[in-house]
Amino acid sequence: MSTAIGPFETSDGTLLNVDAAGEGQTVVFQHGLCGDAGQTREAFPTEPGLRRITVEARGHGRSQPGALDNLSIATSADDIALYIERNLQEPVVIGGISMGAAIALRLAVKRPDLVNGLVVARPAWVVEAGPENMAPNAEVGRLLKTMPPEEAKVAFLDGPIGRRLATEAPDNLASLAGFFSRTPIEVTAALLTAISGDGPDVTEAEVRNLEVPTLVIGHEKDLIHPLTHAHTLARIIPRARLVQITPKVENREKYVADFRLAMGNFLKSLRYEQA
Repeated sequence: MSTAIGPFETSDGTLLNVDAAGEGQTVVFQHGLCGDAGQTREAFPTEPGLRRITVEARGHGRSQPGALDNLSIATSADDIALYIERNLQEPVVIGGISMGAAIALRLAVKRPDLVNGLVVARPAWVVEAGPENMAPNAEVGRLLKTMPPEEAKVAFLDGPIGRRLATEAPDNLASLAGFFSRTPIEVTAALLTAISGDGPDVTEAEVRNLEVPTLVIGHEKDLIHPLTHAHTLARIIPRARLVQITPKVENREKYVADFRLAMGNFLKSLRYEQA
């Protein structure tokens, strides 16, 4: 059972909701774009001895958006760094799914003093900003800024990106279709536009210099989180290992079980290594 332990006030006064569960080894585990703590709660291992903390990013879950021109992966990483400094006994394990993975990667590169383990799950970025795989999210953001939500949804589903996703990645399409009813609409549009064109703002050389033990999780049948990104990160991060899990679109229960098992085994190995 999780509990909200926030709000946490950022350096510019934005209030972010903090969701936590469990006791023991601390893992700051971040959700994806337009997600919330429910996403991390589902995927996190359930065995005792683990404490999950999710700081819902600006404009997500119960967190305030703050200034809409200050929505970025770098800002979120700074928010997490400040939360760790103020509230946790550093270093801790940092991880995330999709956008959360990019936030975690940036934090591990820029603030290695805060991090003793890294989980990069279903990465949507390697290092470059605005990768082609994020084009569907950017298109949803563009449509939400230019027409009413219901008209925007019809235009997206009938457009080339929507038709392709319906055939090749229906799970991606289901997530994107839900964004057209996500409120406030202006915040959703701003998030999709800003984050889709963003990146972790780190270099490949910096990633290659990471010294922290790293788990990379990926799966097939996902155009927004291509397995090639997971393979690339596992190859260039020196102490990384890749675990490929069941795609959500094939079997969600198996996806969750595989995710929890991979992450649980990694965290257990860290405890042995750091004992």
